[in-house]
Amino acid sequence: MQPVDFTTLTAACAELRQSWLPARVEQFYQRDRHTLAIALRTLDKRDWLSISWHPQAARICVGDRPPRTPDTFTFSDQLRHQLNGFALSGIVAIAPWERVLNFQFAKRPGDPPQWHLYAEIMGKYSNLILTDAHQQIVTCAHQVSSQKSSMRPVQTGQPYEPPPPLLGNAPSLTESRDRFVERVSLVPGKLKKQLLQSYRGVSPVLIASMAEKAGLDAQQSTETLSPADWDALFERWQEWLHCLENETFTPAWTKTGYTVLGWGAIAPAKNTQTLLNHYYTNQLNQQTYKQLRHQLEQKVKSLQKKLNQKAETFKTRLAQSDEADTYRALGDLLMAHLHQWQPGMKTITLPDFTTGEDTQIALNPEKNAVQNAQALYKQHQKLKRARNAVQPLLAEVQAEQQYLEQIETALSQIDDYRNPEDLQTLQEIREELIQENYLDGGRTKTRPDNAPEAQPHSYKTPSGFELLVGRNNRQNDQLTFRQAGDYDLWFHAQEVAGSHVLMRLEPGAVPDQADLQFAADFATYYSRSRQSDRVPAVYTEPKYVYKPKGAKPGVAIYQREQIIWGQPRQAEIYLQQN
Repeated sequence: MQPVDFTTLTAACAELRQSWLPARVEQFYQRDRHTLAIALRTLDKRDWLSISWHPQAARICVGDRPPRTPDTFTFSDQLRHQLNGFALSGIVAIAPWERVLNFQFAKRPGDPPQWHLYAEIMGKYSNLILTDAHQQIVTCAHQVSSQKSSMRPVQTGQPYEPPPPLLGNAPSLTESRDRFVERVSLVPGKLKKQLLQSYRGVSPVLIASMAEKAGLDAQQSTETLSPADWDALFERWQEWLHCLENETFTPAWTKTGYTVLGWGAIAPAKNTQTLLNHYYTNQLNQQTYKQLRHQLEQKVKSLQKKLNQKAETFKTRLAQSDEADTYRALGDLLMAHLHQWQPGMKTITLPDFTTGEDTQIALNPEKNAVQNAQALYKQHQKLKRARNAVQPLLAEVQAEQQYLEQIETALSQIDDYRNPEDLQTLQEIREELIQENYLDGGRTKTRPDNAPEAQPHSYKTPSGFELLVGRNNRQNDQLTFRQAGDYDLWFHAQEVAGSHVLMRLEPGAVPDQADLQFAADFATYYSRSRQSDRVPAVYTEPKYVYKPKGAKPGVAIYQREQIIWGQPRQAEIYLQQN
């Protein structure tokens, strides 16, 4: 993940000063353990300023509106108590080339600041610290005790001390080209390393893009640079310093991340605020997506393993109960030949009633013939009762297995993060497993209450009809039992776990065979049989699709279905081409 460096922070602050000073502070909301949102209002607009001290995604930018879930963090409550109603009157750097900003708050614009909110955007050492007018720390996002850091503890009640000063020389436009070359090449080494050690305010990303712009490799040795190479590098160096001095930035997307200098741009960005908000929201969503998908996959596998063991146990007991009639037949046989029994016998061999073949019966020598026959009858009754008890238990386990297969299929179809809806779909699956008591919900919610629901996949058939494909059980139920109309058609891969597919039709519209084949291809593609060449799919009218009473989400039974053979590979080709 690309960190916010000094150049990016300068560009973000330049926009904030221009658009949001002064501004009235209306609300504080802490999104998570690392992100604070401040509602700011000017004469003509209102928006949310996000300040994050995340170890990998520390940043400052105008971001999205926070969710409506209650804010239970103490830090934001303290800020709310002290700063609500104040005006944000200034945003200044505490020292040249430092990534620490002082957000100043006063009663009115132009008044001396009464509160200072220091945003330290320094990677894993990032922090957010509130002090009063006398620089006494009132609260902070992350307290650092003297045991953790003897050099710079950060605790409430203590005076605020800036981070240790940076090493290296301060870049300057007045520095000559020869002096620049001398400093960087004084000790031979990689260009990137030498620039980082020689100057403040530079970052690995900045040096890499600067070197690329100059036609160089940041990893090449300074000894390999020709005078022309030094000229090109120094020209880019001066260009960078001019951008900082004049605050003229060009935010844009690059192949690997973003830039605020326009170097290596592949697409422009609206402004630095939008750029940072989109980039870090997307990166953090990807991290959350990977963690959540792994968690759900492992949980489903664990549940399936336990259910498989249960099912095998029940099947074994059913197999044993199949012998119930055998014990009754042996009891009848023994009762019919009581006269052949002798005291102390451990076995007795008698002719079978049907085949006439000799059948050996094990006996308890301490019991007489009648008692042994009664024991056989009791065993018959015991196994018979076991079958009646085990059969519904096995059916319940098999229903759970089918349900988890459906969950597993849905997870396998969300194989990579492409947009926020992929994460929303996973979060809905997690919520469903919590509701079905397969997961512990914990104290925190995965998804805010006001978060938009993920939408099903939408495609167009050859005739232009809309085809909707559910991405999880919630969407499957929504499509089948709420959205489906009287004229629509419902599709599903036959007898395998998969998505519910709905073809939306207007009154009087009749789909062609190509439309039906298109829908069948997608119904089988979004199923457990995705890897097969040809898979049977069923389709029927939605009024013939029912949910059994008490059935789990996504479960449906259907009637009056017709079968059409789907080709998952055709759907895959369509998706690759579109």
